[in-house]
Amino acid sequence: MAWNEPGGGNQHDPWSSGGRRGGSDGDGNRGGNNGNGGGNKGGNNQGPPDLDEALKKFQDKLNSMLGGGKKGGSKKSNGGGGSGKSRNPFALPGLLIIVALAIWGAMGFYLVDQSERGVVLRFGEFQGVVDPGLQWNPPLIDEVRMVNVTRVRSLTQTQSMLTRDENIVEVEISAQYQVANPRDFVLNVRDPAISIENALDSSLRHVVGGTDMIDILTSGREILGSSVSSRLQSYLDNYGAGIRLQTINIESTTAPAPVIDAFDDVIRAREDRQRTINQGIAYANAIIPEAQGQAQRIVEQGQGYRESVVAEAQGQANRFNSLLSEYSNSPDIMRERMYLDTIEEVFSNSPKVLLDVSENAPLMYLPLDQLRGGNRNNSSSSDANSDEQLDPSVLERLRNTQGSSSSSSNTNSSSIRREGR
Repeated sequence: MAWNEPGGGNQHDPWSSGGRRGGSDGDGNRGGNNGNGGGNKGGNNQGPPDLDEALKKFQDKLNSMLGGGKKGGSKKSNGGGGSGKSRNPFALPGLLIIVALAIWGAMGFYLVDQSERGVVLRFGEFQGVVDPGLQWNPPLIDEVRMVNVTRVRSLTQTQSMLTRDENIVEVEISAQYQVANPRDFVLNVRDPAISIENALDSSLRHVVGGTDMIDILTSGREILGSSVSSRLQSYLDNYGAGIRLQTINIESTTAPAPVIDAFDDVIRAREDRQRTINQGIAYANAIIPEAQGQAQRIVEQGQGYRESVVAEAQGQANRFNSLLSEYSNSPDIMRERMYLDTIEEVFSNSPKVLLDVSENAPLMYLPLDQLRGGNRNNSSSSDANSDEQLDPSVLERLRNTQGSSSSSSNTNSSSIRREGR
């Protein structure tokens, strides 16, 4: 049966030594039936200490430290308590000082994040920069200002300003930057955000004021961004702001609203002009090489013709020199030979046939089909009328000889003489 079961006879604490918990006496000591003091004081007690007793012991120790002494534990017949030690007047202030020093020292611990750096100021004077980790500095003496050195800060501005050609343009620009030097960022500039905003506005106005409006609106935006970036970084370095620029972006460049349509027309006209120029360049790139090739071909043909003419003239000159030397040796023979060659050359290209039609002349057989075959390049009318150009007596004689014998034909054919070729 459980020790605390209702109606049971076992009402004893399992941590006690078997005796019941007695009441407390006048001194606060808990007594038992066996007279050993309290339930926790038994010789065989293995339970946890009593909370009230632990608090009383702590109070007694605190009183002893403060010099108050301990009250007498035995009662006298006159009811008076025992006399204690005299109280120390410096004990309580000393204890308070120790506690305050402990709290002050604990307040000096702080943690620096990995992305931060701590700038330590002692009574307002720079002492150093602490790295990430657990750090300690005297509180109320040192001041630590945390600066994030990895975060990319951004700034955007939209300004209307005057260009070099006295036009107004609206420019939207954005800047991204990081802290490069925590000490300069904290100490050299009172408000870094306002400082970089003013520096960005100044550098942008300086660059835009030296540029024409049409360049800002069209092809000069990249040059504008790079110029503003270099000038702004030089301003920040002169200020000692401890800031490093990452990027400068020209978000938009527009003309004022009342004239935006006119500027759009100008931009479209410029684009059309540039497109026409590009088309002309493409056409020139296609035509010029072809023309150059044709010119080179004509030049080479002329050179070939010149070389052929020169070679032919040289050959004819050499032939004439050779004929001259032979003519000097044998004038008659060379004259006869030249005459025959000339006649042959002339009559070889002539469609005419010369025949001797005298009565005493032997009959000549002409292979007209073969003679005409050599002159097929002549006109068809000449070919068709070639038979009609023969003398009628010749035709008659040809008809009379068709029935002759083969022997007489052979005899007559042997006497055929061909002239003019």
